[in-house]
Amino acid sequence: MQAISNDTDIASKLLLMQQKISQAQKQRAFPSFIAVEGPIGVGKTTLASRIAETCRYPLMLEPVTENPFLDRFYQEGKQHALPTQLYFLLHRARQAADMPNSDLLQAALVTDFLIEKDELFARLTLDDAEFGLYQQIHKSLQLNPPTPDLVIYLQAPADVLIQRIEQRGLAFEKGIDADYLHALTESYTEFFYYYDKAPLLVVNASEIDFAHNDDHLAALLDQIIRMEGSRQFFNPNPVLL
Repeated sequence: MQAISNDTDIASKLLLMQQKISQAQKQRAFPSFIAVEGPIGVGKTTLASRIAETCRYPLMLEPVTENPFLDRFYQEGKQHALPTQLYFLLHRARQAADMPNSDLLQAALVTDFLIEKDELFARLTLDDAEFGLYQQIHKSLQLNPPTPDLVIYLQAPADVLIQRIEQRGLAFEKGIDADYLHALTESYTEFFYYYDKAPLLVVNASEIDFAHNDDHLAALLDQIIRMEGSRQFFNPNPVLL
């Protein structure tokens, strides 16, 4: 009986969230294009998937597992950085072409990446000559992706990321170096410190469980509905949610 009651409560919470979002969408108080960003292991794909499911939006994911060079980059280092980065760049060019035109009203989409952050990884992993080549190819592609209505930046310290990466146990991630994760989190911090192309919601994701806790997800969605201005922070005490 208790399990049935819990399932009913969860279904009621999800239905209530969907009703709130639907009403906000009618009033144009809820973003149509949401991009979720953050370093490896922070929970981008999980949150993007849950937002897309709850809002009934199409979902576009980064091709991490499809990249044939990524495991070699994690295992053997920078000698595989250039093909790894170019694979992502070319794939993102195709994804940019598939995104709804920003001129279309209510062009709904959720992604677990921001195309503009591609250069962040390039600067971090490529040497000067490789980065020069990367920039030439990037320029020739003439990427012009639509701007999100909202970017959600998930933050967590490197030690939390390491723990989560170990817990999910993906084989190709076992070679990720701790120093690389520390450098990556610092690069993300700098990138979003200056980011001003879209409204930004900075989320402390260290103790939030968007995968299994509907209260945490509901609190974030309420924050999105109530968001005003170009930059806000979501840093709740998870015990109180």
